[in-house]
Amino acid sequence: MKLISIVGARPQFVKLAPLIRAIEARKEVAGLEHLIVHTGQHYDVGLSDIFFQELEIPNPDFNLGIGSGLHGVQTGLMLNKIEQVLIEVVPNMVVVFGDTNSTLAGALAASKLHIAVAHVEAGLRSFNRSMPEEINRIVADHVSDLLLAPTVTAKENLEQERLGNRSVLTGDIMYEAVLLSRRIARSASSVLDRLMLSPGAYGLVTVHRAENTEDPARLASILNALNELASSDLPLIFPLHPRTADRISKCCSDWTAHARLRLIEPLGYFDMLQLLDNARVTLTDSGGLQKEAFFVGCPCVTLREKTEWNETVEGGGNMLVGADREKLFYSVERWKRQYPAGRANFSRSVRQYFGNKSAATAILKAISDFLQKSNSASSTTHDEGVCGDADN
Repeated sequence: MKLISIVGARPQFVKLAPLIRAIEARKEVAGLEHLIVHTGQHYDVGLSDIFFQELEIPNPDFNLGIGSGLHGVQTGLMLNKIEQVLIEVVPNMVVVFGDTNSTLAGALAASKLHIAVAHVEAGLRSFNRSMPEEINRIVADHVSDLLLAPTVTAKENLEQERLGNRSVLTGDIMYEAVLLSRRIARSASSVLDRLMLSPGAYGLVTVHRAENTEDPARLASILNALNELASSDLPLIFPLHPRTADRISKCCSDWTAHARLRLIEPLGYFDMLQLLDNARVTLTDSGGLQKEAFFVGCPCVTLREKTEWNETVEGGGNMLVGADREKLFYSVERWKRQYPAGRANFSRSVRQYFGNKSAATAILKAISDFLQKSNSASSTTHDEGVCGDADN
């Protein structure tokens, strides 16, 4: 059985790591061959190379080096190069993760070549089609053959779209990744010492989604609110995504960060997880960080009107504020009152919504079962065809 995993962005590297471990544990028994394609969507060392190193993911077998660009240009380049790889390798199945342009391009390229596609983290819906990620999710789900749903809600979404017969509830692979990496980060990361931070004495910020960075007025509103918040009693640490840095320089060049809003370079996964694990609150527009905050018990304020991870809201660990200053300040103050030490325990809700920490094994089993059934059906069809020809 030959699998190709297609990744391109930080959250996908994190999700790939537990699957790699599950594959390594079964490789000899199942006769698995697994190859990795890195599209290069995240090409910055701080957003790409360091994650492979820290998560002990093998170097990609193919690095396409696409880089950034407009959605159509970037996705088109990915389609072209991924198609060439698939024609060369001829895998039994392509595995895609999440909702990036790499996800969309991988699913489309494989489906057009009639190669089976498995979508990890299928069925997520924010119901906000102005987000490019929402379009990517929907299209990837509808062209994929095996839909690996992380939550009951995700599976129900697929059933609503008449995709239930392709879907399997596996639990959330990122939950598994965070639990493993959190233990490593506590001993491997020195980020608190390097930045001279005390646990519970700062907030963590990330902003990179197109809905927040492409609209100059919205971006300025968020940046000004962060400055105001930092000037109060909550210093903020803001690892700056390259896209956000570029947009600030072009659209908000007259904006200056407050002294207590510390803009820093992107961090490796263990450093970022250690920062999150010790923050009093996190403010983010990242889908992945919303979940990671929920898993480690860090109260979260999401800078979006809608989220694909409503479980974090229903489970009491996340509040949606968009770019509204009043809602942002209200949410931060509420978290500070509710959790004065900055630490929460959402573990009961996490287990309720996200499974039992064995998603990678469940995903690999679903892939194996699917391919075995496909092979059996193919063999049966072939045998019947031969007999039919002989009878004629």
